[in-house]
Amino acid sequence: MFLLLEGVSLTLVVRGNHYQGSVFFTQVNAVVVSVQAIESRLLSYAHMPEVNRKLTERNVIMQKQIADLRAALARLDHDSTETERMMADSLRNCDLIPAKVVGRSVRSLDNTLTIDRGAADGVAEGMGVVCGTGIVGIVTQVTQHHAEVMSILSSQSNITCRIRGSGYIGYLHWQGGNMLVSAMDDVPPHARVKKGMAIETSNYSQVFPAGLFVGRIIRVGTAPDGLSFRLFVQLSTDIARLDDVMVVKND
Repeated sequence: MFLLLEGVSLTLVVRGNHYQGSVFFTQVNAVVVSVQAIESRLLSYAHMPEVNRKLTERNVIMQKQIADLRAALARLDHDSTETERMMADSLRNCDLIPAKVVGRSVRSLDNTLTIDRGAADGVAEGMGVVCGTGIVGIVTQVTQHHAEVMSILSSQSNITCRIRGSGYIGYLHWQGGNMLVSAMDDVPPHARVKKGMAIETSNYSQVFPAGLFVGRIIRVGTAPDGLSFRLFVQLSTDIARLDDVMVVKND
């Protein structure tokens, strides 16, 4: 009874006096907030094992992704270094004329480049044009200080290439569409080919020295005649973003 009367009295005081009511509700809110904070901490402790398990799983997944990325970067670095070394070896005994690309087309079926070197610099029709990442095209017209190059993104381009390490020969030609993918036809049906193999210039080419990197096989198909392979090659050179090239002088 005493506690009941105390409660009724407290209620009357709080409701009948603004100041006492304000102090009371402020204190009550502080107590409620404290209780909620304690409850939240208790719940977080209760869920800690589950949280730790999920964090561990995520950590394992992230560690695997990091390992995969490192392995991929290592492969890319190795491929890039190996390609640069082989390019340098192939061009070591060649007389090269450095040039800048001053004009280009990339949206037609027969694309060309214009470079700022011509007859006055020793450039002549039929010379091959390369860059640090691979082959670019063949010089088709020459003026005194400029030259036009039929790029590898041309339906008229037909370059003899081989599968690195196997010696099987084919002919690289562009079919339009994707500027980073070309086709290689006339590969014998008994050739052992697979995705990822490197394509390079062959020693049958009269324009380019053998061993220049061209690209990598991304798909193996069958030629329209059904008698040979048609290889789809991811080109190593992005013609649309090319600025610096080298003209390979013929012997």
